[in-house]
Formats: sequence, structure tokens, C-alpha cells
Amino acid sequence: MPDPSARHPALTAALRARTPLLWTNPSYDPGACAVEPGLDPAQARARLDRCAGLMAAVFPELQATQGRVASPLTPVPGLRQAMAQAAGGSLPGGSNGGSGESNALPGGAQGLGAWLLKRDDALPVAGSIKARGGFHEVLALAETLALQAGLIEPDGDRLALRSPRARALFATHTVAVGSTGNLGLSIGLIAAALGFRAVVHMSLDAKEWKKARLRKAGIEVVEHAGDYAQAVAAGRALAAGDPRVYFVDDEHSAHLFLGYAAAADELAAQLRGQGRPVDAQHPLFVHLPCGVGGAPGGIAYGLKQRFGAHVHCFFAEPCASPCMLAQLAYGEGGAVSVYDLGLDNRTEADGLAVGQASPLVAPLMARRLAGVFTVADDSLFRDVHALYESEGIAIEPSAAAALAGPLRLLGTETGRAFLDGLGLASRMADATHVLWSTGGSLVPEAELAGFRRRGRELAA
Repeated sequence: MPDPSARHPALTAALRARTPLLWTNPSYDPGACAVEPGLDPAQARARLDRCAGLMAAVFPELQATQGRVASPLTPVPGLRQAMAQAAGGSLPGGSNGGSGESNALPGGAQGLGAWLLKRDDALPVAGSIKARGGFHEVLALAETLALQAGLIEPDGDRLALRSPRARALFATHTVAVGSTGNLGLSIGLIAAALGFRAVVHMSLDAKEWKKARLRKAGIEVVEHAGDYAQAVAAGRALAAGDPRVYFVDDEHSAHLFLGYAAAADELAAQLRGQGRPVDAQHPLFVHLPCGVGGAPGGIAYGLKQRFGAHVHCFFAEPCASPCMLAQLAYGEGGAVSVYDLGLDNRTEADGLAVGQASPLVAPLMARRLAGVFTVADDSLFRDVHALYESEGIAIEPSAAAALAGPLRLLGTETGRAFLDGLGLASRMADATHVLWSTGGSLVPEAELAGFRRRGRELAA
């Protein structure tokens, strides 16, 4: 690609310097909420509904929710107070172009609205946001194979998908995926539970504890040299030569995307239950960690359809791996990777260490995504510590990426300009901020303690 500095020199310099920043999307259209052809979340909601009985039978952990994969929505006022105090009146990363502007946070925590943590870190069975898309994709595959074999009728009871005949059919098929860990676990667990052979392709430098957990669950792990994208490419190539291998392609999968999008109705019901309206006077801001983009993109897509112009979604990416920001800011002429910007894609937030954004999701976000903010690794650990100290909730660093979102909006000139431009500045005291926590409950306690210890040392 041509040198990106020719188009956005200030932004490029800030990204190359790994300066935490807030980038607001110049193409953002708050009213862009139409359903795209072939991407209707209602399809996923219907599948998850008709398979709920099956899911409760396969996973006892889901019996309490009648087979639905759902996570709590938890108020975190202590975190809001702690982070406002820690900001100390100034914040890093205010500028779309890295201009070094002043980023004051007036009034401490006043006017920050309500902060709620969407605890996908506590999702049953798979323990991460990836369960939403991964379970949906494998259920779609199981339905398709069973329908083709005449084992179920279109409107039949999906409990038949765990019958001996169905398991015998599924045992002749392999479900494969490329993953840094969490998607592999969600895909592998449900695939194995239904009787499929499950294979996860990972990079050699992926976390060893994640590989160990996958193997303990009976999931085959194949390691590849290179980064996440190279592991995905290797897995895709191997699957292409065998018609009985179904490859779950995180970069292109509509089934994954729609499984994530189905979370919008869940969140809407929880907000209603907590008396949090979403309308012109009560805007909703949703802050989502972003790797390749499927999970946050699907959720943002679903939320825009559910709440229209009253919801504004922001992605959080590591300073070393801002792949969605790179694609949206520089991708007019084609695909752009973080390597094109001189970044190395090396971050402690391994679940977000992705060099190039999903070619399925990035175009869908071009007008639907409000912006992206980047986060330094040290900040991830400090925020892990802050959440645990203030609320007693333990998450992994990748899941902490979203926690700084509200402060980036209200404590930076770029954020305040965004709010002023949409006439939202005067409504922020009545706003709701949802911070999407994406993983952590299945992380070994020793690892979690290490994350908190590093955050405590950095905060001292």
C-alpha cells in the first residue's frame, strides 16, 4: 500500500509511536441501522431459541437459563469512581491526530453517567464472548447435516441432535478453527459435546495454559509458526482439501457474526429490567474490545438495529494491534494491516493480537462504528487491578480494553468534539455506558493473580 502518512500524517505518527488515542470515525452515521442482505440477526435468534432445549441437555450449566447463553449486566460505580480519580484531571490519547492536546476530565466522576459491565467473562461453559458466535455456528452446522441426512424435520425437536444416530453422523465430520484460544474453546466444547472431532489451529506463541485447557477438554491443538492470521490461513488451507472438515473462519463467518448480533436483545431486556431507558435523552454508549472484529462487530450491528441512532459503539484495540482502526482510516483502496503502519502486532492482550481486520466486518462498520480508542498494555493491567479492587471482579487483560472508554469520551478534546457534534454533551449525566468484558473466568487463578499483581505494581 502507499505510505499512509501521505493521507493521515498526524494519525500515522501517533499510531507508530504507540500513543494511546481516540479516533472518531468521520464516516459515522448514527442512523445507519438497516439489515444487510443475508445478515438478519432474527435468523440467529430463531436458531438459538429452537436449540435451547438441546443446549440445556448437553450443558447442565445452561439449565438455569433454559439453554440460553447469557451473562450478567452488573453496575460498577466503584470502578467509575476509581478510574475517574486515577485520571487525576488528565487523560492520555485525546486526538485523532496525536496533537498532544490537553485532555482534562472536568468534575471528577460527575457527569459520567451510569457504568455497567456486560460480563461475558462469566458466560457459562466457555467463559468468554466467543461462546455467543461459536455455539451458534456449530449448531447451524449440526442442523444442516441432520436435515440433509433426514434425522430431523425443519420444525422438529432439536433434542434429536444428541441421539446416537446424530452422534454417529457427526463423528464422521471434523470442526476446525484458527484461534488464540477463546474461540477455539467455544467451538471445540460444543463440537465435542455433539460428537464432532474438534481441531484448533494456534500460533506457537499462543498462551500455553490455553493450549493445555483445550487439550484437557479433548480438543486437538495444531500449532503453527507465525501469528494468528498465519495459523488461521494454515487451518483454512488444510480444511480445503477435505470435504468432511468444516472450517469456522473467524474472518469471514456470517454464522459467527449473527450469533454475536443476537446479544442485542439480551442487553435490551437487561437495560429495561434495570430501569435504564435508551432514547434521545438517555444515549447508550457501548465499549467493546476488538480483535479481528467479528464479536464486537456483530454486537454493534445488532445494537444499531435494536436502538438505532441512540446507541454509539466504540471499539478498543491495543496500541500494537489497531487493525480495525487501520482498515477504517486507511482502507479506501483495499486491505490494510497494522504491519503496513510499521507496528509489530505484539501485545499482552493475546486475544486482540490481530494484524488485519475481518473483511466481512470492516465494511459493515464503515458507517455504524462511532470510533476506536487504543490502549497501552500497561493500562490493561492497571485496569484489571482497578476492577478487582473496586468491584471484586477478575478478568483477563484483553477483557479490560474497554474499561477506559467513557473517560476517553468525556476527558479528551476529541471525545468532547464528538459529543458536541451530535448534540450529546448535555445528556451525558443521563447516559449509560456498557463496558463489554469478554473473558477471564476460565483463566487459571495463578494467571489472574499475576495480572493483578502486575497492575498493582504499575499503579503504585
